[in-house]
Amino acid sequence: MRVLSLSTLYPSTAAPNFGRFVELSLDAADVTGEVGIVRISPNGLPPWPLSKLLSAYRERSRLPHEDIWNGKVVLRPHFSLFPGMTPARNAAAIAKAVLPLACRLHAQHPFDVIDAQFFWPDGPAAMRVAEALNLPFSIKARGADIHYWSTVSGCREQIIEAAQKASGLLAVSEAIKADIAMLGIDANKIRVHRTGIDRALFDVPTEPHNMLRERLQVPIYEALLVSVGALIPRKGQAFTIEAMVKLPDARLVLIGEGDDREMLEKMAHTLGVTDRVHFLGSLPHQGIAHYLQAADVAVLPSSSEGLANAWIEALACGTPLVITDTGGAREVLHSDTAGRIVERNAEAIAAAVHELLSAPPLREAVAATVADYSWESNGAALVAHWRHLKGRKA
Repeated sequence: MRVLSLSTLYPSTAAPNFGRFVELSLDAADVTGEVGIVRISPNGLPPWPLSKLLSAYRERSRLPHEDIWNGKVVLRPHFSLFPGMTPARNAAAIAKAVLPLACRLHAQHPFDVIDAQFFWPDGPAAMRVAEALNLPFSIKARGADIHYWSTVSGCREQIIEAAQKASGLLAVSEAIKADIAMLGIDANKIRVHRTGIDRALFDVPTEPHNMLRERLQVPIYEALLVSVGALIPRKGQAFTIEAMVKLPDARLVLIGEGDDREMLEKMAHTLGVTDRVHFLGSLPHQGIAHYLQAADVAVLPSSSEGLANAWIEALACGTPLVITDTGGAREVLHSDTAGRIVERNAEAIAAAVHELLSAPPLREAVAATVADYSWESNGAALVAHWRHLKGRKA
């Protein structure tokens, strides 16, 4: 079986942690030996000279059209985008850039399935490619690609059309499956496909907690809170920083980058918690794992999620969660052992953290709640889904 997999989020030298979970899922499918995957990650760039002048795009403009990343060939055709403007045109622009490449590769060695790793903009772009090649196609929904982009005029219509025409759909949680169905899509064509976990990195630590803290230069007498996610309004780091006023014996580490960083730093200063709130920026997965293993609680008060990788990674390290009731939260937190689901405000976050610090669950018991998550099962399920679609049309 031969699959063209399309993903606008995929790691590169410009952003090595960008879409790492997509890479790991495709690698796991590769390992089965049942499928040949052609990885295409369209590279959106504004017109020159903006592609050189804007720092966010400077490194991306240097990426080759054919790249080698971790031993895998990644094709990165360029498409034009206008930052902050006319997002509804992006899917068509991606299809225009990808289609000549897809047609040439299909003529050389035919594909069986077109795969889109996100609903927007990948899904409608994959639909256009699949229609041109007369092939079945699949789209995966992860969270914001449904929750946010389906509310944007011009994008919503394309998302619904692609969902209706797709031969099959994937969702990261039962909650996201229900959200897709609410768009008027037949729920019978949607399979739940949960994330995996790299257990070589994210596991209950064997070292004593004080040694983990010493390595990270975090005082053992302070509680360590970790929040992993892009610094954007949806992730809600502002609520966690506000909660720090009520947690005077705790230290907060924020891992991730985003447009909210300057605002969040000013907020920490205004609230008088600057010395206990640390912005580490983007870290490699190994660095994230070290902090999650040393943490007492992982906090992520998002306004929307699908089933966040950061949730599963924290739990696999034996670190309980404080999260909001969004997406697949209740599918992950089955009991108080794994953490608390709270209202999205500082008071509720602080109260939940206090509870967990007062009676911390056994790390092994926390990790056991996600024992059935693995990239091996994720990859096998993905291949089974593609095989189910092979030879079918929408």
